[in-house]
Order: sequence, then C-alpha cells, then structure tokens
Amino acid sequence: MATSPRHLLVVDDEPHIGLVLRPYLEQLGYRVSFARSLTEARAAVNASPPDGMLLDLHLPDGSGLDFLRDLRSKDDTARLPILVLTAEGEERVLREARRLGAALVTKPFSPTKLSQRIATMFGDLPVPDDEAS
Repeated sequence: MATSPRHLLVVDDEPHIGLVLRPYLEQLGYRVSFARSLTEARAAVNASPPDGMLLDLHLPDGSGLDFLRDLRSKDDTARLPILVLTAEGEERVLREARRLGAALVTKPFSPTKLSQRIATMFGDLPVPDDEAS
C-alpha cells in the first residue's frame, strides 16, 4: 500500500517562489499548496492541516513570526514542522524563530539546500552541524 505524500504549505507572497518551488517539491514527492498571506495561511491550516510548512517572515498582512507564535500556542499545531524562508538578517528575529522550534533557510537558497532542510525538518536526515545549536 502506497503512503500519501506529505503535504507542505508554502506561505510566501512572492509569486516566483511558488513557480520555482512547486515543480521541484512535487518531483521530490511532496503535495504542495500555497498561501500568499497570513489570512490565506490561517484558512489553509484550519481547512486541511499540512504535514509541514515553509513560512516567510514578511507577509502583506502581518508578521510570519507572529503567526509562528500563534501556531506554537495551539495544541493541534504546536509541533507542526516549520521551516522559515527569509531574507531577514536581524539576529534577534532569527533567534526567536529558532526558539519557537523553526528551522531557517535564508533567501536566496539553492533547491538542494532546501530539500535537505525539509528532509531534516521531517526527521528524514540528521540536523546539519550548523543547525544543531
């Protein structure tokens, strides 16, 4: 019996991210859906909770970091694997995202690095040395 593919919700307002990521992630066997705003992301999580999330920190209707805090405060999403995609360089913000249990990938990123981080997020690969802290 085949297992169903893991569902990744990509929350990012940049259209090119979806154009680049969808075919790549689907080729790796993931089912991919997109949200371009926090409003869309909340609706998507409530309608069909994903197995994991790729989350941008800067969205048109609010902060991805605030959304991450909200997800962590709820029993049904407290342990949802989340990978933050960001161009953010402010160390305080990145530390807070890590404290909330999110892994980080900075933009721009390579597809290979992203796929390794997703596999690590799901526990399919060990945490790389530069992420272990």
